[in-house]
Amino acid sequence: MATSISTDKKLDQKVAIITGASSGIGRATAVLFSRLGSKLALTGRNQEHLTKSAEECEAISPYNLKPLCIVGDLTIESDIERIMKSTIDTYGRLDILVNNAGIAALDSAEDGSLATLDLVWKTNVRAVYHLTMLAVPHLIESKGSIVNVSSVLGQRGHVGALSYTISKGALDQFTRSVALDLAPKQIRVNSVK
Repeated sequence: MATSISTDKKLDQKVAIITGASSGIGRATAVLFSRLGSKLALTGRNQEHLTKSAEECEAISPYNLKPLCIVGDLTIESDIERIMKSTIDTYGRLDILVNNAGIAALDSAEDGSLATLDLVWKTNVRAVYHLTMLAVPHLIESKGSIVNVSSVLGQRGHVGALSYTISKGALDQFTRSVALDLAPKQIRVNSVK
């Protein structure tokens, strides 16, 4: 007996960028959005893993939609700009931005380094800031939404993860501030942990 997949009309045909979509939470989010009928722009650093995510999404899409795959490194400004441009050039709009990509580091007050902090900060905070700023004009048009993937470690300290906890704490505050800035424009901004 064949079963049909019903779609949640809130995501049906919505255009979403999902960063870090080549594995883990990003891939799971992409598959869910695809199952619910979204048009996807998936980003990640690994072409092979990103292609696997896209294939999984296409197979489950009720419309057999093939996601746009954009290989890029979010620590490179031109890659972030290319992600946004490619998405808008392909779909003509943006409804949802999922800032999922992130990096963890094992460091502490005793063995931390500025190089570690800079890499984590550039990935977990600066890239989110940059991509969000590029997305906002498009999200104002669509009255869209932003979802930032944070961590419970952004709310409390943790031994051996200094740079990571700092970055996730900053991401939580970024989410609060951007939500207040964009609420009058009817853009929802949330964080999930």
